[in-house]
Amino acid sequence: MKITLANSSPLLKPDFVFGVATASFQIEGAANSREACIWDTFCAQPGRIKDGSNGLVACDHIARWQEDVELIAALGVDAYRFSIAWGRVINADGSVNQAGLNFYRQLLDALNERNIKAFVTLYHWDLPQYLQDNGGWLNRATAYKFAEYADIVSRAFGDRVYSYATLNEPFCSAYLSYEAGIHAPGVQNRQQGRQVAHHLLLAHGLAMPVLQKNAPQALNGIVLNFSPCHAASNSAADIRAADMADQYHNQWYLQPLMEGCYPALLQQLPAAEQPQIHDGDMAIIAQPLDFLGVNYYTRTVYRANSKGWFSDVPPATPPLTDMGWEIYPQGLTEILLAIHKRYKLPPVYITENGAAIPDTMHLGQVHDTQRVKYFEQHLQATEDAIIAGMRIDGYFAWSLMDNFEWAEGYAKRFGIVYVDYATQQRTLKDSAIALREVFAGRKK
Repeated sequence: MKITLANSSPLLKPDFVFGVATASFQIEGAANSREACIWDTFCAQPGRIKDGSNGLVACDHIARWQEDVELIAALGVDAYRFSIAWGRVINADGSVNQAGLNFYRQLLDALNERNIKAFVTLYHWDLPQYLQDNGGWLNRATAYKFAEYADIVSRAFGDRVYSYATLNEPFCSAYLSYEAGIHAPGVQNRQQGRQVAHHLLLAHGLAMPVLQKNAPQALNGIVLNFSPCHAASNSAADIRAADMADQYHNQWYLQPLMEGCYPALLQQLPAAEQPQIHDGDMAIIAQPLDFLGVNYYTRTVYRANSKGWFSDVPPATPPLTDMGWEIYPQGLTEILLAIHKRYKLPPVYITENGAAIPDTMHLGQVHDTQRVKYFEQHLQATEDAIIAGMRIDGYFAWSLMDNFEWAEGYAKRFGIVYVDYATQQRTLKDSAIALREVFAGRKK
């Protein structure tokens, strides 16, 4: 299986960045050498994780990082996107965990030695439990703690980091964690979800000047997830519902960054469900960005419900991924061009894109044909957006390796590298081989 791109594809130009991505809690393990986080607590609650698993060992990356760096280098990528575990570098008493910082310094040095650009995410959902015990993201003080953490990390890493993202997908940390209740800490309360979203964006805004001061050479920004919101029918009610969903799930996180205000939908929420916003907050949030990371997996379809709100319509028509998500590559082009048309954006990177497929190992090989096709279609969708006039500087495949897939546990595999969790053996899937050939075929 090959991934075919036209010889003239803008993705094959030498300055286009190709990478792979991971997140700390999903791969690191070595839980005994860091503070507990909200996902450790969540995993310990019966019924929260579908297979009853946890992240205590995960892919044992802390012990196997050198092997993993060689794996990344062998793929021929330009960049590796990974996250820092807050609780691995800052102890509960506020002191710095030097061993944790040293781990990441070693990792960064190894990447730099191989000319692999380090894209560092400061927060990929694993809030230390000691901060959660003080209110977590519901507590405004956590936003200021985040800026302190960003300061410590960016000073410690010096010029080793090519790019910093403050947050990964604040939508998930707010909506999935505090409204849908399916991510840690598992709360179902709209007012809390909106307040958490505001404090996350505030944290981003407070950290950006710190990063620009400590790491002026780095590209500093944020990573948001997007899903085009389509109406279930041509009815005015469903069209309105899809627009409301777009405001609530997509624009809620981008509009404050770009325009310093929340979508108009905010005013349709009951006063008791609106976030508390202090004077000056929106100006703090709307810091200039060096880049915007866009994560994309699928589209979403909505219909109006009896409460004057929107409800999603789960996809039923194949092709679907193992997560039950519709494979809809044209949605990536659509959402990219929509935000390009609406906002004056900084350079954009596709910071996550990938698919969970029910992979099986047979005679030492994993033939993930559906994933190879998924990547080909979404790379072409990225190319289409560039040809239409949008600046996109890179693309990261999610994920480097199979890992702990949050509430799904280890049952869902997103990796281009197969992980045998009993032995921790890594095996390149066909998708990794296909992507490696794309990377190798670029114009130098």
